[in-house]
Amino acid sequence: MTHLTKLLALLQVPQLGAQRIGRLLSEVDFGEFCQYDKTALKQMGWNERQIQRWFNPEHKWIDQALQWAEQDQQQILTLFDEDYPFLLKQISTAPPVLFVRGNVESLSLPQIAIVGSRDYSHYGEHWAGHFSAELVKHQLAVTSGLAIGIDGFCHQRAANENGITIAVLGSGLDQVYPARHKKLAEQIVATSGALVSEFFPSQPPIAENFPRRNRIISGLSLGTLVIEATVNSGSLITARYALEQGREVFALPNAVQNPYSEGCHKLIKEGALLVENIDDILEAIAWQRQSVHIQPNLFDTKPKQAVKSAPKLAKKLPELTTCQQQLFEQISLEPISVDDLAKATDMAVETALIELLNLELLGVVKQVSGGYVIT
Repeated sequence: MTHLTKLLALLQVPQLGAQRIGRLLSEVDFGEFCQYDKTALKQMGWNERQIQRWFNPEHKWIDQALQWAEQDQQQILTLFDEDYPFLLKQISTAPPVLFVRGNVESLSLPQIAIVGSRDYSHYGEHWAGHFSAELVKHQLAVTSGLAIGIDGFCHQRAANENGITIAVLGSGLDQVYPARHKKLAEQIVATSGALVSEFFPSQPPIAENFPRRNRIISGLSLGTLVIEATVNSGSLITARYALEQGREVFALPNAVQNPYSEGCHKLIKEGALLVENIDDILEAIAWQRQSVHIQPNLFDTKPKQAVKSAPKLAKKLPELTTCQQQLFEQISLEPISVDDLAKATDMAVETALIELLNLELLGVVKQVSGGYVIT
């Protein structure tokens, strides 16, 4: 089997995830790994279910993916490929495999993510279109999630301006979601943009996929602009990912009585750059834009060990879920990153981010430079 075929099999192994696969690829020669027997895998900590799936993958998924990639304007990228987007490759949870329809080269262009609420105001619609057009004018690609609302407006305006826009899906690329955006998806491809997914082409959209795909939206981009969002919006998860990835976060202010302004105002209070015009974005990303194609060593940083909890301050805590309690017990007065928290609690990064956001809303932790601390 080729490396691609074996990677497609590796994606099917339960409870691995992008971060653990990335760590495996950084520590072990993949060709050697493919020769490991059951004993070697057990020594690596794999359980019986994982071992059985690795040696007995669903070949129909692999065959369908390989046939899919033979079609015009469809390609599979892996972390081993030179065309794999540089910025995305730098994050600790970089997808081992990307399915791409359209212009693969567009993924390596300097780009800004624009995200926002599915429910929106006229104000949000106006500024989503405005910033998309301005970014295109300044030769920046516009990246978003193809969702109804702000995402869709951004893609549409960028495509209408003959700019390049990239849509990251929470489903396989043969299952465009929402269905009403199938025509928009085709327009994105027709205007030299791309549709991207880490999921097998025929995989349907499910709820847990969408927070997960948000890390790709921010990971591809120099920065993320949040147009309108409530405090519980998935857009804030994208912003959190951007912060964790060391990228810029921008937020558009709005009237204080507008419920769609709450998420943006929260981000601004926490240090996001308040944006009034395109110059605010261009100035903030100027140095990163020049260095996008400088290639440092891939996988050159390994996750820090989770910091053991310092004694918590004596105060009455609100009732926490099991996941929240597990995370809280790992957080001290010393900042700890979401990746280290996820590793320490054996929790998916996407799940940890959602629960950390809930802990912030409860007022028991806060995000600072370098990660999370207790309040």
